[in-house]
Amino acid sequence: MEKKYHIWTEGCQMNVADSQRVGSSLEHLGYSLTEKPEDADVIVLNTCVVRQSAEDKAIGRVSSFKKLKEKNPDLIINLMGCLVGVRGAEKLKARLPYVDVFSPPSDPGPLISHLTQGEVHSMEDAETARRFLILDDELILPQAEQGKLVSAHVPVVYGCSHACTFCIIPSKRGGERSRPVGDIVAEVRSLAKQGVKEVTLLGQIVDRYGKDVPDGPNLAALLRLIHEVEGIERIRFLTSHPNYFGDDLIDAIAELPRVMPHIELPIQAGDDEVLVNMKRGYTQQDYRNLVTNIRERIPDCSIATDIIVGFPGETEAQFMETYRVLADLKLDVAHLARYSVREGTVATRRMEDNVTEEEKMRRFRMLEDLQEEVVAEINKKYLGETVEVLFEEKVKRRWKGRTPTNKIVFVETEDALRGKLLPVTVTWTGPWSMQAVLK
Repeated sequence: MEKKYHIWTEGCQMNVADSQRVGSSLEHLGYSLTEKPEDADVIVLNTCVVRQSAEDKAIGRVSSFKKLKEKNPDLIINLMGCLVGVRGAEKLKARLPYVDVFSPPSDPGPLISHLTQGEVHSMEDAETARRFLILDDELILPQAEQGKLVSAHVPVVYGCSHACTFCIIPSKRGGERSRPVGDIVAEVRSLAKQGVKEVTLLGQIVDRYGKDVPDGPNLAALLRLIHEVEGIERIRFLTSHPNYFGDDLIDAIAELPRVMPHIELPIQAGDDEVLVNMKRGYTQQDYRNLVTNIRERIPDCSIATDIIVGFPGETEAQFMETYRVLADLKLDVAHLARYSVREGTVATRRMEDNVTEEEKMRRFRMLEDLQEEVVAEINKKYLGETVEVLFEEKVKRRWKGRTPTNKIVFVETEDALRGKLLPVTVTWTGPWSMQAVLK
């Protein structure tokens, strides 16, 4: 009888990519994907703990599979990701005795070792790991996704060593580790052969790629190599850090037609004192200068940012500095979050969470309202224009795709558009999406 696996994924794009690699390893072992956990022989739960709500959701989800385990003792349950972290899972083992395997983020090794009775122990086991974990070989998509997955995420640097005071990632994912160039390019080639048209290179700080390798290539050089992979139409990368976004990277985006002019560049806060307390390493003016430099070199580029409101000690005046930066720079996207206490961060250990939840929400809504106005105005410029869209999926009667600048576009047609790169004329714009007709 064919063995099946089910994967539940929560959190960031890195988790999505990690789940894809676990799935590929299981496909190599002869398993096939099922959307129904009750039909699975192996269940993988890939977890996130960036906020307490995500951690609570993960615990709730894994607890819901306890009854399945009781009905089927042979069922293998694998808990993976940031809930487990890189420092082991002793507390979780006592709390969740029905879980068979605990895996750190980005490491299919413990699960594959369990299923192969110890033949593969970790990603450091060269020969067997490369055979099962696909470090430099073909990455296999599930049968249901082959020829249908248009865009895929490819990790290029794991972990993070920057240690912003609000961030739990370094303690959960470990220090910064860049993947070998050959492994990355081989993975992109294998995805292209399976019909993927767009890849997004991932890292907690993606523009630090290669900095942990003496004389290794940097992100700009990696982009130039991937640009040569046949079949890949678009290349994106995220998330960048203002301190490491150099002119060579700007040049690569400007010069390489398949590298999309969309940049994820978090500022996190607009006040210099708050930025120091966050340990970000730049000033508001530094960020403004970088945005100006990018726009001068890549005039049609879209820029997204991340912002945390209500960081410990943030005053009303300091918050208004953030508001002023958003109002002045008019960025295309602002991912907003309210500060939350996370065990293991410097901010939690050393700073008082002294901004009330009500005030955090008020500030959040102010930025949300401002950004909605800003983006609506930006998107109006597309009205009547012809843009190229890569179509990804059909949502009800409309095909959904994205422009080079990562704007969502819907086209209503009976034609099959999945994976096609087509010019469209924009007929309606809003702050969060646009509508168009095929040209």
